Order: sequence, then structure tokens, then C-alpha cells
Amino acid sequence: MHCRDRHGTREGLCDACADLEAYALRRLDACRYAGAKPACSKCPTHCYAPARRQAIREVMAYAGPRMVRQHPLMALRHLADQLRPAPRP
Repeated sequence: MHCRDRHGTREGLCDACADLEAYALRRLDACRYAGAKPACSKCPTHCYAPARRQAIREVMAYAGPRMVRQHPLMALRHLADQLRPAPRP
């Protein structure tokens, strides 16, 4: 959604967004909290490099409000993650 609207892609992701997605998935796979993971913004351990965190913030600031309309189930799951208490480090 972010890539399509901001970068004009028609199918798939541009190289920069594909790289950011791959990075995010690698970091999620390596997350020490696994199934108990809260939303990244509430996590006590930030596993993204600062520049990548900023890029993710920009994507989420754009896509987050639009998720309710485009993908309501995903939006509800993310909301539930935000309500989950942060684990202790």
C-alpha cells in the first residue's frame, strides 16, 4: 500500500521497499519474544537499526490508518498486539 501509493509501483514492491520488507521479516524471525511479541513500538528490545526503524515508522504512519479499510482483520490483529503487555527484558 505504501509502496504503491508513494513510489508508484503497480505490482509488487520497489527495490527499496522489498529490501525493507526482507529486513523486517529477518528481524521478526530472530525475535527473542516470538509468540509473546508485542507491537514493535512497545517492545523493550528494539532490534531494528535506527535508520530502518525510521523507515518502518514512515511506512506504518502511512499504511496504519488505511489498514482498517484495506485489511480490517490485519488491523484488528495489530491492535491486539498493541494491547499486549510488553515482556520484561
